[in-house]
Amino acid sequence: MKLLDNVAVKQKIQRISYQIAENNYQHDEIILAGINNSGYNLAKQFEKHLKKIIDTKISVNRINLNPAKPLEHPISLDIPLNDLRNKVVILVDDVSNTGRTIFYAFKPFIEILPYKIEVAVLVDRKHKHFPIQVDYVGLSLATTLKDNIRVELSDIDNMEVYLD
Repeated sequence: MKLLDNVAVKQKIQRISYQIAENNYQHDEIILAGINNSGYNLAKQFEKHLKKIIDTKISVNRINLNPAKPLEHPISLDIPLNDLRNKVVILVDDVSNTGRTIFYAFKPFIEILPYKIEVAVLVDRKHKHFPIQVDYVGLSLATTLKDNIRVELSDIDNMEVYLD
């Protein structure tokens, strides 16, 4: 079942971008850290909108981690950790389900001290097993644990969210 069509996804991305801008316009730089490919693709969309809204420097980087086995594989970033010191970092992912992936995405940041870290997701599910607060949400859903949320972001003209 389709939950959001292309127009609705673009509206959610634009709204979240405005919220990020409102909360962070006074900072010199905002670093969008997309989790794996889906989070990275979403972060690129936020970047496009943010650059139209505020003059703040916006950079997009990727956090690579294995959501199924986060302790067995190293978590890597496309940016040196020291470049994140005293910066605003927005962790970006397509869906927050139990909070586990986002929880482990925080791991590299423990070694440095960013100014602040916020979380932005397109879809937030209410099944948290980890103490994760999502700051920017496109769509909040209470679903069963058996439901699957599928987000298509690879084609800018065909972005959609499905409940399978």
